[in-house]
Amino acid sequence: MPETASRTSGTANSRPCDQISFPPDRRLKVAPTPSALPHRVHSRIGVGLAGGFYPAPHRYELYLSESCPLSLRIEITLDLLGLKDSVATTILSHSSGTSGSFASLRRAYEATEHHYDGPLTAPALCDRWSGRIVSNHTPDILRDLAGLLSGHTTGHPSPLCPPALTADIEALRDLLDRDVTPTAPPSDRSAALELLDCQLASRPYVLGDSLTAADVDVWVALTGLEPSDALGPHPRLRDYLRRLGDHPAFPAGNEAVPLAAGA
Repeated sequence: MPETASRTSGTANSRPCDQISFPPDRRLKVAPTPSALPHRVHSRIGVGLAGGFYPAPHRYELYLSESCPLSLRIEITLDLLGLKDSVATTILSHSSGTSGSFASLRRAYEATEHHYDGPLTAPALCDRWSGRIVSNHTPDILRDLAGLLSGHTTGHPSPLCPPALTADIEALRDLLDRDVTPTAPPSDRSAALELLDCQLASRPYVLGDSLTAADVDVWVALTGLEPSDALGPHPRLRDYLRRLGDHPAFPAGNEAVPLAAGA
């Protein structure tokens, strides 16, 4: 996970950046694939109430890293759901000014697992009441933000994650994490970009008429491409990203989008 100090899922398949582990010496490195990632914490908000993890304003804190795509997904999602004032965030970085944040995250892991001596993995959702980590599994964190933490229930689902589009959101997330990355084979990346461009031929957003979690995923994936991966051949994608960049929840706006020169 990249560095960060405060401020936006997927399935169990391999991810280009599922999480980043901060070793004890705070040297950042990309964590292994999810199946190999040690010290996974899988609790949920509103699940297993005996553990005390139920929704309450100002109870939870997120540890994020500003250069990690998953942290960016969470950050944007927090803003879109109106949760920035009720869920605290802490950005972890190499700067000496965040040493206290690393110490706080270390204490949370130690409170979760006795004599914990592993890496400090983020994104991580922490329960401020007990001092324990609720989850360091980004897909579950995103689901909980869009669910009970934002006041949405099964009967009144979040507009970011409508039940009818759940399977499509997950499938698109897998495509992005596999083929729309700087390290993906160029032919696969080109095919995925063409597919996304076609998705926007008759709709304003990638899965329909309303902005959903899929649009957050697409924006983060495309802004994470190398500058050489210009979107010049995909005019609908360029227009789409410009529109999303005008939304205040999407940081850096159009400056982060790899558009073709002169586009």
